[in-house]
Amino acid sequence: MVKIIQEIEKCIGCGACAALDPTNWEMTGDKAKLKGATESAGIATKEVDTVGASKDAANACPTQCIKVEE
Repeated sequence: MVKIIQEIEKCIGCGACAALDPTNWEMTGDKAKLKGATESAGIATKEVDTVGASKDAANACPTQCIKVEE
């Protein structure tokens, strides 16, 4: 399993993650939202079967608010 982690408050809403990985990301208002994630204390987490484009999304994030743990 792969874990995707987002520090929600660091997100500046650039949309790079949603453009590169629309399976897991969408824009809601002025922030990106990790689809199907569990949110707690400003952190969104989601487990997926494969990395897919998640690493591309994390690497493209200008604030480095996305982490991918394999």
